[in-house]
Amino acid sequence: MTLRVLGVDPGLTRCGIGVVDVERNRQATMVAYGVVGTSPEDTLDQRLLVIALAIDEWLDRHEPHVLAVERVFSQLNVSTVMGVAQASGVVIAAAARRGIPVALHTPSEVKAAVTGSGTSNKDAVTKLVTKILRLDAPPRPADAADALALAITHAWRAGSGAAVATTGPGSSSLTPAQRAWADAEAKARRAR
Repeated sequence: MTLRVLGVDPGLTRCGIGVVDVERNRQATMVAYGVVGTSPEDTLDQRLLVIALAIDEWLDRHEPHVLAVERVFSQLNVSTVMGVAQASGVVIAAAARRGIPVALHTPSEVKAAVTGSGTSNKDAVTKLVTKILRLDAPPRPADAADALALAITHAWRAGSGAAVATTGPGSSSLTPAQRAWADAEAKARRAR
């Protein structure tokens, strides 16, 4: 079964959205990506409405099985955290209205899943998202690449019906990050 995940990198100014389909063998294919932008000159309610309407359209058009959203984490800039939290709330509520499950992932989890290191920079994430999805060019802007990375992360971490039963850890059909993830999952299962 193919798992369709809609990833969201929430933000008030730029909200990245990406949709991927992930097969049982963990092969991920990009369906669509984009960024919803709002102007800081607009009122908060208008900005959140733009995001709400856009996410409604994406959810209705792409019908994901699950939504993966970046978990808000503490930063020094409180106004940035508030904006991210508000945008996240709008997105999560839109999924809840449709009965779509929502998963939250930290930036470190996403970096570790996609690149093998939780401390990778945005360029490394974008480069590997491009490779994992077999894209001709990197998804731009970075918010869109991050949304795709969130979707990939969720599918791989959830097992997504994407258990590596048909290819197994170490298969040459997997990217290095997929191989490392599959090996770590197999090791964790053996340790139980």
